[in-house]
Amino acid sequence: MSLPGNGDQDGETSRDRLRRRLDELERKLEPERDERQGMSDKERARRSSALGKAFRISTELVAGVFVGGFIGWLLDRWLGTLPLFLIVFLLFGIAAGFLNVVREARKMSEE
Repeated sequence: MSLPGNGDQDGETSRDRLRRRLDELERKLEPERDERQGMSDKERARRSSALGKAFRISTELVAGVFVGGFIGWLLDRWLGTLPLFLIVFLLFGIAAGFLNVVREARKMSEE
């Protein structure tokens, strides 16, 4: 009599099933690994640089919105006003974020 989860009817244990699934996954990932190993250092650097720039652009956009919103929220709390400053500074943050994105895109196009 076997305990639940320790084996199947065909005698295969959970460890055997896990090993089989891991081997199957390794076979599926092998072509991807070979492709990456075949890349030149220059190609790897180019891809890494592009990914870094994409993260930087998205971070600048999000940061501008959050900083503008936070400043507006602080001013509203301090002055006891309606969410007037929140809206105004949120719009300033959005504008600053887009300006930073455009500036970075121009730098990237010059390179």
